Amino acid sequence: MKVLGINAVFHDPAAALVVDGRTVAAAEEERFSRRKHGKTPVPFSTWELPEQAIQWCLSEAGIGPEELDAVAYSYDPSLAVQPGTDLTSDEWEGLRTLYAQRAPLFLRTLLPQVDPVKFRWVPHHVAHAASAYLASGHDPCSVLVLDGRGERASHLAGRAVGGQLEVLASQQLPHSLGLLYEELTAHLGFRRSSDEYKVMAMASYGQPRFLEAFRTLVRADDDGGFFVGDIDFSSFAPPLMPGGDFTPDHADLASTVQRRLEEVLLDLLRWLHARTGDSHLVMAGGVALNCVANTRLWEEGPFDSIWIQPAAGDSGTAYGAALAVARQLGDEVKPMPTAALGRGWSDDELEKWLRTAAVAYEHTDDVAREVAQTLADNGVVAWFQGRSEFGPRALGHRSLLADPRHPRNLEKLNDIKGREQFRPVAPMVRAQRAADIFSGPLPSPYMLFTHRVHEDWIDRIPTVVHVDKTARVQTVDERDEPLVAAMLEHFEMLTGVPVVVNTSLNTAGRPMVDDPRDALECFGSAPVDLLAIGPFLVRRPSAPELAALAGTEAQA
Repeated sequence: MKVLGINAVFHDPAAALVVDGRTVAAAEEERFSRRKHGKTPVPFSTWELPEQAIQWCLSEAGIGPEELDAVAYSYDPSLAVQPGTDLTSDEWEGLRTLYAQRAPLFLRTLLPQVDPVKFRWVPHHVAHAASAYLASGHDPCSVLVLDGRGERASHLAGRAVGGQLEVLASQQLPHSLGLLYEELTAHLGFRRSSDEYKVMAMASYGQPRFLEAFRTLVRADDDGGFFVGDIDFSSFAPPLMPGGDFTPDHADLASTVQRRLEEVLLDLLRWLHARTGDSHLVMAGGVALNCVANTRLWEEGPFDSIWIQPAAGDSGTAYGAALAVARQLGDEVKPMPTAALGRGWSDDELEKWLRTAAVAYEHTDDVAREVAQTLADNGVVAWFQGRSEFGPRALGHRSLLADPRHPRNLEKLNDIKGREQFRPVAPMVRAQRAADIFSGPLPSPYMLFTHRVHEDWIDRIPTVVHVDKTARVQTVDERDEPLVAAMLEHFEMLTGVPVVVNTSLNTAGRPMVDDPRDALECFGSAPVDLLAIGPFLVRRPSAPELAALAGTEAQA
């Protein structure tokens, strides 16, 4: 069966393609449109489909739209508020539902060859759940989904056995842990449904000073759900304007909400485990991207293992919807093979881009060694290799790399990216060396947990150590990522340090670099020393070389 999955309702529109139970492609629309998160998450943007991501998925598989057996849409309008005569009532919710109902018609304008009878709606949280339990390879397993909202709920707890999901609990709106965090994000001057990770970073600078009040305002119930009361954030800290400097009160508020979120999540896990007795927990939904909370769940929760979908946010529902429908149609669904499910280019295609851009470049037989040497010389490297990642994390395919031994490099990287200085960067380490430096849930290939840095390494890798002495680690298995592993091994041979700084290859407000043009534009506009793109190296000219070039142009 050939099943196309689509997410288009809220934010992070995306497409995914599953053929005969095997994942072929998955990508967010933002990587093509270069518009962060694809679109604004408002009801009247629901008509927008991830057109470029859809067309690329089909092209990657070499199939035509008429060959699709099903199109899976990660939202079921029959479960949502039904449109009435006034489509502007209830914050335009009726309009969102109406547009979701019209999705087959919108798709027909893009793919007229697709028979509307092939269109299938998949409930939002069921799509999230499928992206976890079907992709993880764990069976049986317990399933927990938490996000801002779906059709009328914000949470799903269940159990998957034999590829079938049994829903055990679901929390109805308006109670939502995801929306709680979104509201706090907006209160602190950041963009909701986009910048929640900044709040998580800010929380490390504060203390949970308001925790007792929030234990009354936000609490789990006895039925596997939770209660979120009316919260006046201004009574704890005044609202921040975008770009404003935060005070201790703001940091303490962020710390409080973060801590209370962790406590309620632990209550939900204990309730779920008491009913399933499973060893494995799988998670999806935007809240599952909170790596600080994930680590506490791993440390204190009742499950032996936790697997989190790397595209846990709404983009992952396109993938989950495709997996769920493929399973319904009788395919044996294979686990997610990798997060590198996006676009990639051959060496010949990359070289053509470089020639078109008219930049000086060189071919190397050992890009890993060359990059390691540049890093050891304290250069910053733009690393563009293989297929792009599906999800919000740079996992060694579209990354900015640096030497972790120099404290100044954190400020340097944040300046290059144009983002707040309180934001941390992450360490990348070979899996076999990780336990020598970090404690916590290992391996951690998708950068979804935080880890305590061993005391004797804190001063050796200061760039990646956050203010609370933790780091968000990505472990690299040489069987999956031989090129990245080779680069790390060369760096360790040169420096004695097995860790390299890894942050996403983009600048503030822009999506992660995806194609060669994006890489060249980012390299040209930011003070990066080396672009490693496939087997090719593009070096930034030195100051004397630039001066000489300017003189030559002036004479001309």
